[in-house]
Amino acid sequence: MEVEGELEKTWRVGQDEIVQAAGQQAAQGRQEWKLDGGPYRTRYTRNGRHLAVVGKKGHVATFDWQAGTLHTELQLGETCRDITFLQDHSHFAVAQKKYVFIYDRDGVELHKLKSHIEPTRLEFLPYHWLLASVGNAGYLKYQDTSTGQLVVEHRTKLGACHTMCQNPHNAVIHLGHQNGTVTLWTPNLPHPAVRLLAHLGPVASVSVDPSTGGRYMATAGQDGTVKVWDCRNWKGAVRTWNARGGGAILDWSQKGALGVATGGSVNVYTKPSIQTPFAPVVPPPLYITHPVPHRPLTSLRFCPFQDILTIGHSAGVSNILVPGSGEPNFDSSEADPFENKKARREREVKNLLDKIQPDAIALDPDFIGSLAPTPKLSTAVDGAHNIPYSRLPRHERLRVAGKADETEEVDDDARGVEDENGDGQRKRPLTKADKEKKKMRGKNKTLKRYLRKQRKNVIDPRAVAVRTKLEKQREERRKAQAIASGAEQPHKPSALDRFKRPS
Repeated sequence: MEVEGELEKTWRVGQDEIVQAAGQQAAQGRQEWKLDGGPYRTRYTRNGRHLAVVGKKGHVATFDWQAGTLHTELQLGETCRDITFLQDHSHFAVAQKKYVFIYDRDGVELHKLKSHIEPTRLEFLPYHWLLASVGNAGYLKYQDTSTGQLVVEHRTKLGACHTMCQNPHNAVIHLGHQNGTVTLWTPNLPHPAVRLLAHLGPVASVSVDPSTGGRYMATAGQDGTVKVWDCRNWKGAVRTWNARGGGAILDWSQKGALGVATGGSVNVYTKPSIQTPFAPVVPPPLYITHPVPHRPLTSLRFCPFQDILTIGHSAGVSNILVPGSGEPNFDSSEADPFENKKARREREVKNLLDKIQPDAIALDPDFIGSLAPTPKLSTAVDGAHNIPYSRLPRHERLRVAGKADETEEVDDDARGVEDENGDGQRKRPLTKADKEKKKMRGKNKTLKRYLRKQRKNVIDPRAVAVRTKLEKQREERRKAQAIASGAEQPHKPSALDRFKRPS
């Protein structure tokens, strides 16, 4: 949307003028749904065709908003806090009072996830098939919807959490907490990958910009400020301004428009002003504003591939037109708004085959397929240089770290080949043939480790018995080597050997 002169402003244009100037199909997006179970939260599918609404009093509905077809409508009769679609509109999850429930398109209850206790927010990772939830207990939990297993749960240690979003670029979960911090979580780390002190009060909303590959994050706090952060350095807020009323709700569109719902109005800001570093605490140029008389405003969602912003409030759901906010070109293999039943089934099977493992989630998703860096710590053992520290033997790792006990007895591998008298003096180092011979023989390293741990000034009957056993084995090996070399004759058994007492 552009204006003719400098004196005219885009934020002065109301929704009635936008509807009259827009086409007939685009004008159908300006709708008002008056509902009684508010306040409401909304969620779109990835292709933007289907919409799900949930009221705090238990009213749940899913429908195709473009065709006006209602899929299901439920009156659950208990507190519901959030809703999200799973892989498509055929399944959706509801964060109810005590647990997370999964329903199908017809509203039939399929699963009750008892491990997700008192959930407040839900997010679904489409490329990993993971349902993430956070609740009043402060636990972030990942549920694999393809296998039904609970992948991992993280204890945030920051109390109840009511703010969560995902980075669509790298599938990292962003949480906003009551002490003003924002934490970034991945399934393979037990601690937050990033911890950021964003506000002086509780964090009210967090959103990530999908148009720049997840580079920018916007946060809003109860202290009345809205901040835009650069996720590449975290050195400070790129832009900060005050929002009237405090506790704003945020959402980014596919083209980088930032919607801010605060007080009784919804303001939309566009690029590049909100991403350009600016030190003064001054609001960026306003693009569109729209007053909403129904308070509180609890949800804000941009419709994918459409110039529509959906607002959830106490009296229902409102749709306003935001020209230029939606992506006009869609990838039919990624998210097709016009797919039929056959195409949806084929896409679901393809996504299952291409499912990414949870271990691959990281702040930098480009690490997959890259080479490992050269280890910094290396040492020389037996004349071989540049051996990584992790591949050294145990006694060498202890020696490098300065923790080796020089009085400790070492085994035959470290001592080398002894002479026939067994006096323990080293004559020559072990060769590869000697090591292969010893490997074929099979030593009892557990017994030697046990003897090494015994104190030399304490006489333990068990240690004496073990040493006797080892001496006997060593003598048998010596006799076998002597017989093999011809130095001794093998013992010929006689008929009286059966009467000998076994030793």
